[in-house]
Amino acid sequence: MEASDALRQLFAHPYESLIAKWNWKSSLFSSTLRAMIFLCANLTAGWRAATGAMLAEFLYRGISAGFYGAITQALREAEPAWVAAVTAIVVVPLLSHSIELTIHVLRGTPKIITSVIASACFTIVSTLFNVYAMRRGALVVGKDSDTVRGDLKRVPMLICGFVAAGPVALWKWMVQANTGGRSAIAPLERRQNS
Repeated sequence: MEASDALRQLFAHPYESLIAKWNWKSSLFSSTLRAMIFLCANLTAGWRAATGAMLAEFLYRGISAGFYGAITQALREAEPAWVAAVTAIVVVPLLSHSIELTIHVLRGTPKIITSVIASACFTIVSTLFNVYAMRRGALVVGKDSDTVRGDLKRVPMLICGFVAAGPVALWKWMVQANTGGRSAIAPLERRQNS
């Protein structure tokens, strides 16, 4: 399935794709982490302002992050994987940060620029990580999903794999470019067999 097919499926069947597959794990983790981002970003404006920003973000993300997690989960099986990841880091931030900015402008969050920039940076990294983890069966909900405890046990290895994924992909690309698209392993295998 291509990323465009996954997005079409989301819009064609919103109840089955977004509401029935509302990702409570994404809601739990995202609302907690983002509330802390807004708290820290607004501390210089005072505890009352920081706490208000934190609570507004916690409530907004508590509801919305489950839908964004459902979108990311829908894209996890799309091929090629890099197109799914790029689609996720475009679609999810556009939706989430447009609404987030509106909420914080309306409530008068004092350090709004700092808060939203920090949140957007976090979104890019966390969305890429979620696509990576979900492609490996973690942080998903529904059929064949693991418990939160099971997912959390896998997180350290998933983080290591996620951090290594970029350099490994770059290395493979460089090897392929230097061998003219031929496998660098094939000549070694021929030598071993002779």
